[in-house]
Amino acid sequence: MITVRDVELRAGARLLLSDVSFTVSPGDRIGLVGRNGAGKTTLLTALAGRAEPAAGTITHTGPVGHLAQDSRAADPAGTVLDRILAARGLDTALRRLRAAESAMADADDPRGLERAMAAYARAEAAFQAGGGYGAEAEAARVAAGLGLPERVLTGPVGALSGGQRRRVELARILFAGHDGTLLLDEPTNHLDADSLTWLRAFLAAHQGGLVVISHDTGLLADVVNRVVHLDATRATIDLHNTGWAAYLAQRAADARRRTRERANAERKAAALHTQAEKMKARSATAVMARSMARRADRMLAELEPAHRTEKVARIRLPEPQPCGRMPLGAISLAKSYADHQVLTGVDLAVDRGARLVILGLNGAGKTTLLRILAGAVAPDAGRVVHGRGLRIGYFAQEHDTLDGARTVRENLSAAAPHLTDDDVRRVLGAFLFTGDDADKPVGVLSGGEKTRLALAGLVHSGANVLLLDEPTNNLDPASRDEVLAAVGCYPGAIVMVTHDAGAIDALRPDRVLLLPDADEDLWSEEYRDLVALS
Repeated sequence: MITVRDVELRAGARLLLSDVSFTVSPGDRIGLVGRNGAGKTTLLTALAGRAEPAAGTITHTGPVGHLAQDSRAADPAGTVLDRILAARGLDTALRRLRAAESAMADADDPRGLERAMAAYARAEAAFQAGGGYGAEAEAARVAAGLGLPERVLTGPVGALSGGQRRRVELARILFAGHDGTLLLDEPTNHLDADSLTWLRAFLAAHQGGLVVISHDTGLLADVVNRVVHLDATRATIDLHNTGWAAYLAQRAADARRRTRERANAERKAAALHTQAEKMKARSATAVMARSMARRADRMLAELEPAHRTEKVARIRLPEPQPCGRMPLGAISLAKSYADHQVLTGVDLAVDRGARLVILGLNGAGKTTLLRILAGAVAPDAGRVVHGRGLRIGYFAQEHDTLDGARTVRENLSAAAPHLTDDDVRRVLGAFLFTGDDADKPVGVLSGGEKTRLALAGLVHSGANVLLLDEPTNNLDPASRDEVLAAVGCYPGAIVMVTHDAGAIDALRPDRVLLLPDADEDLWSEEYRDLVALS
């Protein structure tokens, strides 16, 4: 259980939330919603105990599992299964058990065998005390439900794609938190359709507490029974003890009610002011006129404050510089991590203005291919061909192009060094980084804010080939619509990796590359069903 009392949260000097109080009890499944930058990730981080509020208290009873948006803490040399089992402290016990098994097999005298058997008995007792083989099977089931095949469990975490590593961290949190409170920040990122279905069922059946940040309305509709809406314009929260559908209906009804009440009050106040104006000239009715005017003013003052329309970033993409007919190509690309062959024999020709989508299951090498094309990773074999006038703009799904230790302004200045400081601030303002936001370290930004900053870095790049890796992840609906509109209008070439069918509609691809087989084909609507599975 988590109890929040009179909490105030700030990002630097900027007030995000004030006087926040609520509880998370067993059986509560809370959807934490609001616009990008409203403070959702900051609040979730505070609930997890990883940041202190500026004021107020947050207390915990029972275990808490926290899935952060940026979850790259795993030792790349450790195995996937050990990483998941570590959530209950079983990884060490399992390693000792394996070492004891090896010692028994290698023992070459009775005394050595006796020592090895004693060590095995101790290791097995410790392993069983933590749940033993049943817990190991449970970890494998959770991993399989999230789309991690059995073959990857014994492999190193470092050999996985970014999407697979994200699934490992989610599996770890779900495996650990079967009776505690789960705090999940965008848990559906990188999940395919089958994994989404499994996760919704898992969370709907969860007996502990749950607080989830998600822009996946299907997940919210299926899972949450309470909604906490963060209002960025008022720095407050609105509590709704209802499911998602009822919450949406209630908000719509409240908005209609406020509109009616304001219209009625304004009409009555206007009538009173008109009458008061007529009466104030006569001494006999001047006092009554002043009273009527004050009554009209009170009538307006007692109305609920009008909800200001939240700003939307006006996202645009760069004006592409002139280039040759084929600005980017690749010949026989191959890449391996450890013993796992990720890419082999990839040939590619990206023509001027081309629209290419890359599809494939998680781990098929989609992100690796974009990183190679962007020059962030070197291939083991083959080469990338740069045509005349090529300018690449790269959007990384894990925001690798951003420096978390530098400020928002410094990151944009590094991405577009030709801009003056005034130009930088103007661009940042268009992407909703105003005032002190420009001097925040990137490491404290939410996923949606990092997405906006990364896109801002592309605006003045002059890129004529965009490499976009999941560009709609972490975005609220309004910002997502802006990104998709910008993609639809961009006249340069785009190579995109996405799970988002709406992004496919905006891209209007002319070709598709299927990994891991590296088969290229003309786009057909028959490939649409593969988008959600990618």
